[in-house]
Amino acid sequence: MMDRRRLLTLLAVGTAVALTGGSEAQGDPPDSGSAGGGPVQLPGVPSTPPRLLLPPPGGPKTPIGRGTITGLPGKGSTMALTVDDGASPEVVGAYIEFARRTGARFTFFVTAYYDSWSIHRDALRPLVDSGQIQLGNHTWNHADLTKLSASGVADQLGRAKTFLRNTFGVDGTPYYRPPYGFHNAAVDKVAADLGYTVPVLWYGSLSDSGVITDQYLIQCARQYFNAQAIVIGHANHPAVTHCYDQMVDIIRERNLAMVTLDDVLAPPR
Repeated sequence: MMDRRRLLTLLAVGTAVALTGGSEAQGDPPDSGSAGGGPVQLPGVPSTPPRLLLPPPGGPKTPIGRGTITGLPGKGSTMALTVDDGASPEVVGAYIEFARRTGARFTFFVTAYYDSWSIHRDALRPLVDSGQIQLGNHTWNHADLTKLSASGVADQLGRAKTFLRNTFGVDGTPYYRPPYGFHNAAVDKVAADLGYTVPVLWYGSLSDSGVITDQYLIQCARQYFNAQAIVIGHANHPAVTHCYDQMVDIIRERNLAMVTLDDVLAPPR
């Protein structure tokens, strides 16, 4: 069986990257080494010619004000699949390959502590630069912001903001996702002071923040992949990597266009 270091290298799609052992413990990430390699067929990602998804719609974007959103406003046939955390380098790498091969568009809410984002920086950066993948702030290490002081909230969001800017050239403003969906007026004020004026929640989930079966994930996709939905998924556990073909089938059957938030929304600045 291929060892984990070799797998992570292959997932980086031929780019020499910094590799570490994945960790879900909170704190500072471990030091990393380096290695190189080539591409690998990822589980659930089509090896046949890609079945390209619909492009985002043209036309004017929908203006929104400050404050929480749980769906895409207005009428249409778009869907925003937003992917949180990044505890698994394998799953982050699989999502990147899925996007490259199908044209799928995602908003990743990055928990910056996880080394997945540094491991896959070189593969992810071109998709961020092109706008196919958008990055938002999901704090430094997934703390419940409602239990922190104002300075603690600022540290969680500020450290993640600095990481995003230094690593990908963007800072995710004005969108942030509070861990667990927990936020209040005090948290939102600190976030707004840092430029994060739009907390992004959801109405529909793949329910994969923990370990689930492939069948249950697809059941959730069939329930929640609907027009104008913001759906939450997670890059933490492998079930989703087995389901990309079926997810594409659902999206195509329903004639949905996957979009990033920036594709369709015009937030206040």
